[in-house]
Amino acid sequence: MDLILAQDLTKEFDTLTAVEAVSLCVGAGEILVLLGPNGAGKTTTIRMLASILRPTRGRVVVAGYDTEIDPVGVRRSVGLLTEHHGLYTRMRAREYLRFFGQAYGLPPALIRSRVNELGNRYGLGDDLDRRLGEFSKGMRQKLVLVRALLHDPPVLLLDEPTSAMDPASARLVREGIRKLRSANRAIVVCTHNLTEAELLADRIAIIHRGRIVAHGTPLELKNALLGDPIMELRVACPLDGAARHLPKGLEILVSGPDWMRYRATLPQEVNPRVLRAMAEAGIPVITLSEVGRSLEDVYLQVVEMEEAAEGTGL
Repeated sequence: MDLILAQDLTKEFDTLTAVEAVSLCVGAGEILVLLGPNGAGKTTTIRMLASILRPTRGRVVVAGYDTEIDPVGVRRSVGLLTEHHGLYTRMRAREYLRFFGQAYGLPPALIRSRVNELGNRYGLGDDLDRRLGEFSKGMRQKLVLVRALLHDPPVLLLDEPTSAMDPASARLVREGIRKLRSANRAIVVCTHNLTEAELLADRIAIIHRGRIVAHGTPLELKNALLGDPIMELRVACPLDGAARHLPKGLEILVSGPDWMRYRATLPQEVNPRVLRAMAEAGIPVITLSEVGRSLEDVYLQVVEMEEAAEGTGL
């Protein structure tokens, strides 16, 4: 079941097209990461999904509510963490969260329970009675995440959720986001942090100058843009002449005295044949493993392809 469905989503500001023909869907139990640099159109997309901005063209349905027909229904169904928090710095954290719980129509007892539970979960339990003006940037970021979760919404839209956090707090929040994945919830995370995207994403949509230019699971994107997996074989003796024992047609990319790397279209078929060949040749194998390929490699490849296309006018 898709909890978020956007079709041909476009937003124009005078002569600037901030988002162009974006189509995406996010199912229950899924985390979609919108990955792109600042200014790519991520935040504008999130605001249209949350029914804060009206699209110039296109249609958005969130949790069964059309943003044009029932924007209030959309907002009740969404937990939103924005880039600019709008905190009331003279209020105490508990008071601030109570205010938003009341705005969502939650009963007082449930507000108290949710505030205590979420405050403890995200490391704010001892700070809930402090004024927000005393909070660090990282603490404020965690507070607005708690605010977004207060009414237990089926859809979460998180714009740079670990911005300004120290590494320990960022890890805590990322783990919290992963635990929020459930059969009844869809999550969209906007980030330009490649490591964060790879850790969180079920699927990734790379957005560049307002358009989605690549979309798929991390593995699908790596295979599509970087080619088939690369395997590394390391052995306990010199590899002199070992190539003649390897399966025919194996594409060896690079090798050293006791190691080699090759490309494997179907590793589950090729690797057992390689190991069998080494055993028959009496060459002891130390390791056979896939060479890690990062999301950074994928992202840079996409950007390079887009800029090359723009340079040729395609």
